[in-house]
Amino acid sequence: ALGGTACVVTGQPFDTAKVKMQTFPEMYKGIVDCFVKTYKQVGFRGFYKGTTPALVANIAENSVLFMCYGFCQQIVRKIVGVDRKTKLSDLQNAAAGSFASAFATLVLCPTELVKCRLQAMHEMQLSGKIIQGHNTVWSVVKGVIQKDGPLGFYRGLSSTLLREVPGYFFFFGGYELSRTFFASGRSKDELGPIPLLLSGGFGGSCLWIAVYPVDCVKSRIQVLSMAGKQTGFMGTFVTVVRTEGVLALYSGLKPTMIRAFLANGALFLAYEYSRKLMMKQVDSY
Repeated sequence: ALGGTACVVTGQPFDTAKVKMQTFPEMYKGIVDCFVKTYKQVGFRGFYKGTTPALVANIAENSVLFMCYGFCQQIVRKIVGVDRKTKLSDLQNAAAGSFASAFATLVLCPTELVKCRLQAMHEMQLSGKIIQGHNTVWSVVKGVIQKDGPLGFYRGLSSTLLREVPGYFFFFGGYELSRTFFASGRSKDELGPIPLLLSGGFGGSCLWIAVYPVDCVKSRIQVLSMAGKQTGFMGTFVTVVRTEGVLALYSGLKPTMIRAFLANGALFLAYEYSRKLMMKQVDSY
């Protein structure tokens, strides 16, 4: 939960730019243009649109993710036939993280949908796709329930799963590989804040480089479904490639990579230090 909070506080403005550029690439020439236009149109608060659902999404996702990561590490140990206290290899940790992400997706998808819609609401109105936008979390939630029912919160679930499962293999794999590099023979638990920040940033960068086109399709499905029925993952993917070209799938990559490094560095730093603090409390009993 602490890791998820650190992630949002650090990276929300870049995440907002990412979603805007993914869903309306024709409106922005690049990251600087997106930041300038957003500030002129809706002010500084425009960068933090969707922060409440983003906080809920990240706290829920990372709480479930890291809890399940521990369970999945034990499952991997059973599969490979080693003792429950044996240190796993970087590849085995990556596989455990990938398994854990499937559970995290179930809590992430509804909150991510609300977040993305709030972030791109201004562009949906400007483009004429909707007449009047919902500017609060509750109004978006109410709109989804009225239009599609509770299952409407799971629009984009398949593309979220397609992003999370392979993405978190690279996320945890990159993080553990980087920690191994910095540890250079010592225990990974002895690493200081700078190596942890860099390792978290590297893991986050690996995730987004691997799955960015999938995330772009997911954002479009979740945002554009406000204006009417949206085709599924493959239909949206083919339409984007055919009408806008392959590069459209990489719209918003620059703010994403900046955010990935900063936010995930903060996430893992908060996670590791809060975990150590809690383990000390447990050991003291």
